[in-house]
Amino acid sequence: MSATFTTPKKQLTWLITGCSSGFGLSLTRIAQAGGHTVIATSRNPSRTPELVAEVEGKGGKWLQLDVASPNSAQVIEDLEKSGQEIDILVNNAGFSIYAPIETFAEDEIRAEMESMYFGPLRLIRAVLPHMRKRRFGVIVNMSSGAALEARDSMGAYAGAKAGLDGLTKVLAKEVAPFNIRALTVVLGTFNTNMGNAAVFGKNPLPDDYKGSVAEQTIQFLSSGKIPINGDKEKAMKAVYEVVVGEGAGAGREAERFLPLGTDMTARVKMVQEYLAHGLEVFGDVTNNVNIDK
Repeated sequence: MSATFTTPKKQLTWLITGCSSGFGLSLTRIAQAGGHTVIATSRNPSRTPELVAEVEGKGGKWLQLDVASPNSAQVIEDLEKSGQEIDILVNNAGFSIYAPIETFAEDEIRAEMESMYFGPLRLIRAVLPHMRKRRFGVIVNMSSGAALEARDSMGAYAGAKAGLDGLTKVLAKEVAPFNIRALTVVLGTFNTNMGNAAVFGKNPLPDDYKGSVAEQTIQFLSSGKIPINGDKEKAMKAVYEVVVGEGAGAGREAERFLPLGTDMTARVKMVQEYLAHGLEVFGDVTNNVNIDK
């Protein structure tokens, strides 16, 4: 039986990471248009003064936050101590380094994990005691089809996202009794700046990788000609509605997995087929390794 969640009838306060562009900025604007308070964050607010002025001019707040910093969770404590209660945490900030797994430098992998696993985890752990005390909260973790599909050259990114996805599945079960929701949003290709902001591994590819799918993917991304399927505004409107339980989210507050983008249909089916194939091939083995009784 699925849990039943209630949302207080009040203006909610959102803390959204990675708001200088893309999904974070779109969701910030949609939440503010819905009458909510938004605390937007980015690593370098000084680079987007016009956005800071826009958000703060509508009653929001814009804070400097590097989610990869070991001290990133302090932002939660400072806000809560000031009386700013965080109702909704959206872990959106992140980036991707592209390279075959063999050639990744360890510091590149650690950078991915800090930004997209440990950073969100620190914020989640900091906000949960406050949400639990108030018996309400929503934690939204933005993920990617790469975490499901295993796309060549995206091993570090996919690993970080998949790690957070696994954690979020457990979290959703643990905090449901406290009227706290945890939602994984799995995104396909959208009209954000992620492609243009791509980072490529610093180590050269061995000759054996020449012409591989990994190299082709890196070259494709380098060209900037990435096919775009999704509209980020429509996607974030869907996220907003699922969070507040309106429109597409009405009556679906207990859902924990939200795939967005037409390309996600094929990618989700690919995972279903991958799992089903494993059982089909090894089902007789799967069910015959029990202790003899």
